[in-house]
Amino acid sequence: MKILLAFFVLFFSYSNLYASDSLKITNSPNISQEEVLQKIDMSKVKTYKSFNIPFKANPNLSTLKFYFQRDLFKVKPSKFNRYFVEPSETPHEFEFDIIEDKSVKRQLKTKGILSYLYFEDGKIIIVEVSPNDRLGQLFDDETKFRSNSMGKSLPSYILGHAICDGYIDGVDSSISDWRVVKDSLYENHKLIDLLNMTSGDQKYVYDSHTLKGQEFNFKPHANDDLDVNNIQSILFRWLRDKEPSEERFYNYNVLNTNLIFNYILFKTGEENFQKLLDKVFKEKAKIKDIVYFYKTKGPVISGNAHNMFYATRYDYLRIAKAIMDDYQKDTCVGKYLKEIYDRKVLKNLNHNGVRGEPIFNRTKYYGGQFHIGYPGLEEKVVFAMGGYGGKAILIDVEDSRIVVVNSIHYNHDRFKYDHKKLLINPIKHGKESFK
Repeated sequence: MKILLAFFVLFFSYSNLYASDSLKITNSPNISQEEVLQKIDMSKVKTYKSFNIPFKANPNLSTLKFYFQRDLFKVKPSKFNRYFVEPSETPHEFEFDIIEDKSVKRQLKTKGILSYLYFEDGKIIIVEVSPNDRLGQLFDDETKFRSNSMGKSLPSYILGHAICDGYIDGVDSSISDWRVVKDSLYENHKLIDLLNMTSGDQKYVYDSHTLKGQEFNFKPHANDDLDVNNIQSILFRWLRDKEPSEERFYNYNVLNTNLIFNYILFKTGEENFQKLLDKVFKEKAKIKDIVYFYKTKGPVISGNAHNMFYATRYDYLRIAKAIMDDYQKDTCVGKYLKEIYDRKVLKNLNHNGVRGEPIFNRTKYYGGQFHIGYPGLEEKVVFAMGGYGGKAILIDVEDSRIVVVNSIHYNHDRFKYDHKKLLINPIKHGKESFK
């Protein structure tokens, strides 16, 4: 056991050597990797070929812990591999009016949920974490959680600021002025096509994969932090001289997101791109801890920004609140949010097929990189972010209700949490849904 533990510590330490110029942060600043590994029974850990725990898997507790610590410590963040935003000098401080709900606590005792927050009318109402004898001993309030696909929504919110600051004309702007997309499938696309995942790329791209026929071919955005491809290399290798399908329908994939993100980078330039990130997160959201996006291999000109995002559980809430505030105050960015909501598209998915979505993420519409239209919430204006493993943020922009769920694993079996109890009912009924 000690030999195995030493091996993992040595392995991860070696993987961090390249980040010699790293900032003095880690994803878990108060808990070291060695301390976390000591709390894992490595003899019971099962590893998978995929980076994430496979959807259908029912892992034991040791395996959950192992995959969570890998999210935290696989690579040390540095200026070479991340786009950072420093904390606000005046971070938003939340008010609390805490109530407890036994059914929420039960969910955290048996599922892969790390943290659950419910916010209503300016106050945090529910604050829960996984029990200390489960996953709670591995993190604290300063631990930065991996976004997975929740990070897809953030470039859209940043795009709203880029439009409002005059870098981009609007959502109907073409990206054809960007040299990187020349002679590729996306050369003449409008931003709205990418925002709604309706770019006609369904023959060639799905989720995080390129396709060869109907088979998964290459994973252009590998989840291995040390080998993530930039936009230019993906387009040149897989989508050069390809034509979009005449039929345009919802086809969820990370490439559309990162085309948006890197088009912003192209239109602003690196220095102003950083200023824009600072404006969104440091000034607008008023984050309390450092947050960051991935930076892929290659120079800025190749499109090296990636939507994978890390933030503390409270900073995710601060970001969600900023989105809500923009909508309610009808700011320029608020008008952008209303436009993408109005221009949402039907998903029309067969959830019994390979490309179905997990229950917590099954909405009727998709608009501007947000999931929209949950069953039972059709009459409400709700912007939702969803990520692999059951990660979810729901923002009720009219009734000022927000749910933030950070989770390491979700499936349709043992790890399917009660999405009606945790997501739908709080947004529909407010704090009255808790007992």
